Amino acid sequence: MKLNEIKDNEGASKDRMRVGRGIGSGKGKTGGRGVKGQKARSGVAINGFEGGQMPIYRRLPKRGFNNIFASEYVTVSLGRIQTAIDAKKLDPKATIDAAALKAAGVIRRAKDGVRVLADGELTAKVTLEVAGASKAAVEKLEKAGSSIKLLVEAAEAAE
Repeated sequence: MKLNEIKDNEGASKDRMRVGRGIGSGKGKTGGRGVKGQKARSGVAINGFEGGQMPIYRRLPKRGFNNIFASEYVTVSLGRIQTAIDAKKLDPKATIDAAALKAAGVIRRAKDGVRVLADGELTAKVTLEVAGASKAAVEKLEKAGSSIKLLVEAAEAAE
């Protein structure tokens, strides 16, 4: 057997049906679409319609809500901050805040503030001024000899 002689078994694949090519083909006239109506026309997909049965999006109960007052924070990992410091985009001696992270290209926009997460390792000694941080991130920062000032928790304590 040669590679150029390989082919499917006889009858393994069917030729495609040419639809709408005369009544004698058996798939002429309406082309397998039944008779007239919305679904016989082209470009119709009636999403969510279940033939008059109550659709699933109405059978299931509503649940939850979107809090329009919720704060949306940008998350930054410790590893990402260390990468920016290694690339000389962030100065470890200066205070690292949302504006510095934006200028370094670490974040695109500050939204309601920056929240630091504990992914990765931070070896540089830095001073962070951010909206929030996870407990693990604070522990890693203190272990590295860094200091962190949380802006949001200070604001909540003042209220």
